[in-house]
Amino acid sequence: MSQLVYVGMSGGVDSALAAALLVEQGYDVRGVYMRNWSRDLPGFRCPWAEELADAERVAVSLGIDLAVWDCEAEYKATVVDYLVDSYARGYTPNPDVMCNQTVKFGTFAERAFAEGADLIATGHYARVTHGVNGRPATLMRARDEHKDQTYFLWRVGGDVLNKSLFPVGDIENKTEVRRMCAERGLGIENKPDSDGICFIGPVGLRTFLLDTLDRRAGDVVEWETGAVLGHHDGAFLFTVGQRRGLDLGGGPARYVVATDTEANIVYVTANLSCPALWTQNLTLEDCHWVAGELPAEGDYLVRTRHTGALCTAHCEPGEGGTCRVTYPEPVRTVAPGQSAVIYDGEVCLGGGIISRGIVTP
Repeated sequence: MSQLVYVGMSGGVDSALAAALLVEQGYDVRGVYMRNWSRDLPGFRCPWAEELADAERVAVSLGIDLAVWDCEAEYKATVVDYLVDSYARGYTPNPDVMCNQTVKFGTFAERAFAEGADLIATGHYARVTHGVNGRPATLMRARDEHKDQTYFLWRVGGDVLNKSLFPVGDIENKTEVRRMCAERGLGIENKPDSDGICFIGPVGLRTFLLDTLDRRAGDVVEWETGAVLGHHDGAFLFTVGQRRGLDLGGGPARYVVATDTEANIVYVTANLSCPALWTQNLTLEDCHWVAGELPAEGDYLVRTRHTGALCTAHCEPGEGGTCRVTYPEPVRTVAPGQSAVIYDGEVCLGGGIISRGIVTP
């Protein structure tokens, strides 16, 4: 008897091809559309119904069943509320990281296995080697380095990954994925990639946050001198490294070097050599290790942005979910709240959340 696989189908190109490949490989495939968000925002109608229609057309083409699961409560509590709370506290979150942990490889996985699924699958660009004799799975970067999504999967446990499949992870690039969709007549190959935070859409993060959090007028302050250069509608609207949206009139380009949401101050500099824009040390908190155990102290590859450079750094994982990362040379400062993901070659070991450093100059 063939293994039963529940495939998360978003209505996009990648999950459509994932489902098609699994059917061809002889699995008993059932599709699931996770309705994570259906709320319209001012000026933006949530496209969930259109996404579902695309997923349904693909399912019909493949001859598989498609169920619709309501995951909105979990998504709001663990993704949307997390994002809003993080910005309110002056952190820059990664909602996709939490969505993968709590919804796609949390709620979806738990329900699929409860219904008898042997495996789950998604359209993520990643690769996995299942462990044997009770060992956790090994998570590896996708063949397409530009599309690799292990940066968003570091909080998923090796036990769940042991029952997970990533059918597009070995495909050379997105062009080939689209070609393979067209070859199979799925009718979805020209659909554009999703971009940005899915539940915010073209409205933009600023509009969403101002619709959710109270507007608070405050000062934009020069880091070096303490001079007030302008004003803002809330320090929570800004993130470290940001250049656009400061509305300071003419003069040199300025960069956000820190925010203080309690005092409601945004600190900026026009000096690209400003020490606050560079660091050699990161402190990670709330660390998670895919294998469930601390990796040994040593030199690893560290990525602090999706598709960002993989930089060699010395990592010292500690008890209590912490890790200290030390670079051999200064690197650009990363906003607190972002993920730092640690790799041993192609293997994703895990990562942590970048903690807040000193706020005031």
